[in-house]
Amino acid sequence: MITAQNTSHILMIRPVSFRYNEQTATNNHYQRIIDTVRPDEVQPRALAEFDGFVNVLRNAGVQVTVIDDTIDPDTPDSIFPNNWVSFHADGRVYLYPMLAPNRRLERRRDIIDSLAKTHNVADVVDLSALEDEGEILEGTGSLVLDRANMVAYACLSLRTTHRALDAWAGRKGFKVVRFTATQRHGDGYSPIYHTNVMMSVGAELAVVCADTVRDPSEREMLLKSLRDANLRIILISEEQKNSFAGNMLQLIDDQGQRLMVMSSQAYGSLTSDQLADISRSNKIIHAPLDVIETFGGGSARCMMAEVFLPAKG
Repeated sequence: MITAQNTSHILMIRPVSFRYNEQTATNNHYQRIIDTVRPDEVQPRALAEFDGFVNVLRNAGVQVTVIDDTIDPDTPDSIFPNNWVSFHADGRVYLYPMLAPNRRLERRRDIIDSLAKTHNVADVVDLSALEDEGEILEGTGSLVLDRANMVAYACLSLRTTHRALDAWAGRKGFKVVRFTATQRHGDGYSPIYHTNVMMSVGAELAVVCADTVRDPSEREMLLKSLRDANLRIILISEEQKNSFAGNMLQLIDDQGQRLMVMSSQAYGSLTSDQLADISRSNKIIHAPLDVIETFGGGSARCMMAEVFLPAKG
């Protein structure tokens, strides 16, 4: 089932060698190593969290296509497929330029070929050559999409650059609202590595950590765009963002009911008023993803690539 903004079908990649990725840790400050978790425990614990999350989603009426990762090539972050691919209702599939060399290895045409057996794929738009020019755009990590109003929100960073944004928007015809969002790091501030860490847009509502947009004019531009789209804005704090409360995704179940999907850590960080506000138009779904969040620096939304492709037949 598909609406203008939501789908009931997602793609997820089952990990085989998940671990702390040194190549991404330089600018993803959510990644941490826990001394109490041995290196040989990380993959099996992440796999258990992944399988548990898939079960929660399926029990909630979401269609989950699970693809097993491969040992070769070595892709420790393959559990986050939304960064390299997006699937759209016009039948187009977009492949994205990635910053870390070992993340570029995650792009798999066989996955697209597999989906093409049951869905109409009109074209594959491959933007990955932009990597050679130092231009990066990491899928729906970089792009938070208001598909219904054709607006893309993007906070600029090493993983979200101007020219790559323009290349994507020129093909998709979306308006891009771009801004700078930062987080405290050491004695100063550093760019937030992905937009979907600090905000989420669904039908009727948006969850956003506006405090991370330090420039008042940029902050007002962002909030005005959300208001102009008639979205109910739920503001979260920087502390809640650090618990991945911004990294949630709205889906629909097989009956068309809206679901707001997040990790249990994110759920636990929200106030009763915020939960009540989200629950006005969504059933809240959450699962524990502690090891994935800690070692991978990403959460529930990062693990789900939405499938909007038209089904065959």
